[in-house]
Amino acid sequence: MKMLLSLVAGLALAGTLVTGALAQAPTTVTIQMKELNGSGENGTATLTQESDGVLVEVTLTGAPTDTPQPTHIHIGTCGKINKAPEYGLKNTVAGKSSTTVPGIKLADLLAGKYAINVHKSASELGTYVSCGNIVEPAK
Repeated sequence: MKMLLSLVAGLALAGTLVTGALAQAPTTVTIQMKELNGSGENGTATLTQESDGVLVEVTLTGAPTDTPQPTHIHIGTCGKINKAPEYGLKNTVAGKSSTTVPGIKLADLLAGKYAINVHKSASELGTYVSCGNIVEPAK
């Protein structure tokens, strides 16, 4: 009987540890978007885990009001980014973009090296105007 009680207590403790670990995984992360190339486009990107994917909401100040700006998630960091986009996002227009990227997990983005990059315009894709590394906030 003592062995059974010890086993039940051990399983309960293990369940608590697993639940605690799962509870620590963030469901929403806000990252800083920083200007590049003197654009003055700073702001945030909020990533939220949803049932069908990750919602990415970009908000920038200093962005042009009349030029749609291609926006993507790239592999790498703002200092060393893979030029080929990994996930396309809706264009940032007047400093705003909201896209649900289907089939991905926020935990996977946080576990890898990814960055959100905003380009100057469709005709000037090589000019980056704002970038933010997707990282878990410091605790």
